[in-house]
Amino acid sequence: MYRHLLKWLSVALITLTTLLPSTAPVHAARIKDIVDIEGIRENQLVGYGLVVGLNGTGDGLNNAPFTRQSLQAMLERMGVNTRGNSIRTANVAAVMVTANLPPFAAQGTRIDVNVSALGDAKSLQGGTLLVTPLLGADGEVYAIAQGSVSINGFQAQGDGASVISGVPTTGRISSGGLVEREVPFQLAAQRHLRLSLRNPDLTTARRIAIAINNLIGMPTAVPVDPATVQLRLPEGFNGNIVDLLTDIEQLVVTPDQPAKIVIDENSGIIVMGSEVRVSTVAVAQANLTVTITETPQVSQPNPFSLGETTEVPRTSIDVLTENSNLALVEESVTLQELVDGLNALGISPRDMIAILQAIKAAGALQAEIEVL
Repeated sequence: MYRHLLKWLSVALITLTTLLPSTAPVHAARIKDIVDIEGIRENQLVGYGLVVGLNGTGDGLNNAPFTRQSLQAMLERMGVNTRGNSIRTANVAAVMVTANLPPFAAQGTRIDVNVSALGDAKSLQGGTLLVTPLLGADGEVYAIAQGSVSINGFQAQGDGASVISGVPTTGRISSGGLVEREVPFQLAAQRHLRLSLRNPDLTTARRIAIAINNLIGMPTAVPVDPATVQLRLPEGFNGNIVDLLTDIEQLVVTPDQPAKIVIDENSGIIVMGSEVRVSTVAVAQANLTVTITETPQVSQPNPFSLGETTEVPRTSIDVLTENSNLALVEESVTLQELVDGLNALGISPRDMIAILQAIKAAGALQAEIEVL
């Protein structure tokens, strides 16, 4: 009897636990998804090289003297002297090669590189990049690039027409870069590190520090400013800074965000944050349309007269004003209510941009407006 009752209570408890709503915050995010760790970063590389093997779509050597000089210098290194001779090839193009060096990339690691034409080449299709050193910001060589260029566009041209799809003067070489030098940084030897917030905010920085300190059980993290949390390896911690980062990067916090409206006037895009609030305000919007029509008339003189044929302008101007009643936008509590209130006016996104700016000027919009 008691055994059956205990089994029934266990099943009921499991069912009730399943039906209860989750207590995790809806907008929570892991620390590793909202911060960058000091020292764990990419480095940009750039180089100048030559792409050969093009089917007559390379640089015109008369219009691109740098391509001619580079070609002559490359041939001289190969033991071929072309100084003073005329070179008319169109199968070579000067290019800029760019790549990102991943953090902690070891020697011999393969990376992807991007290739972009520098001269007047029409296409890089079918070309091969020759050995190109890739330099860092300090002028040192960190990688070497070489390989066949793969492009996403193409160009076809005839006597009377031409077709271009995509951008045939840019390409990519997958695993075309070979790392030759490592960036010196010993992460495991560090005892102090900074966490940089990707979206700086005072409240978020403090919440991250509190979550870390609650996990470790001692003051380990300190919010320094809205964008930085200082992390210190605690005394007696069983591990190095890598172990500490592994423990804290899975912690879940709820990022805070300021009330902000982002507007792109060119495309009419409006993005509002969830914290945007508006006070009660009345809005009226009317469209003004001005139509100008030109209908010129020709004045023909009588026969055998000395008059001249002239053109007499005839201009018609119509002004149309669409009246709109004064609408009331109630004080909003949520973003959905604000959007519903603005949509009730039946206006276009571009008119809504002007209305939001006017509401902000009136002091009724508690949000920052950023125009792209």
